[in-house]
Amino acid sequence: MRFELWLQMDKIVIHDLEVFYRVGVPEEERAQPQRLLISVEMTRDFTGAMASDDLTGTIDYAAVTQRLLGFGEGRSWKLIEKLAADIAGMVLAEFAPRAVSVEVKKFIVPEARYVAVELTRTAAD
Repeated sequence: MRFELWLQMDKIVIHDLEVFYRVGVPEEERAQPQRLLISVEMTRDFTGAMASDDLTGTIDYAAVTQRLLGFGEGRSWKLIEKLAADIAGMVLAEFAPRAVSVEVKKFIVPEARYVAVELTRTAAD
């Protein structure tokens, strides 16, 4: 008989946070910040936080939100793929989830509701 260990992972989701970053391949598109929606899903075991009711055992989603709101200041990206990867790297480094998924929605194609990039990175990546 084979036994498998399943690790419980809880998650915090910030869904469709409105930000204004400079992003786009043409220079004129990056000239002004444009509206993007960012979703971030962070997984980690919150058992300790649930037992203690203490913020130090979880991820402070208010702090993540504030960091994301200011993340684009003084920066620009050509590709939303690079932006999503940079956000994932920042969240992993600064907030220590076990894994993070990032979705960036951009409203550049008039015939589509939005164009999006999604990626997932783990602490081991």
